[in-house]
Amino acid sequence: MTDVFDQASDIEQLLRDQAIARQRRESEERERSRQGGAASLRSECADCGDPIPERRRQAIPGCSCCTECEQAREARRRPAYR
Repeated sequence: MTDVFDQASDIEQLLRDQAIARQRRESEERERSRQGGAASLRSECADCGDPIPERRRQAIPGCSCCTECEQAREARRRPAYR
């Protein structure tokens, strides 16, 4: 049976892997932009890598996250009132 520390370690590793993947995608996107590719028109979420729905990209030009990840970002920005 895994203990709390093993679970925390697994979660930490998952978050690190996601951050590394996000940094790689953003770096590749910047390189494509420098080489004349599609400038900052993302089709994949910057946070999770899932496809951003076409309707969202049309409604919010330049968006970089899917709806779920954007909601999570906004929730983290909200002040915690007790």
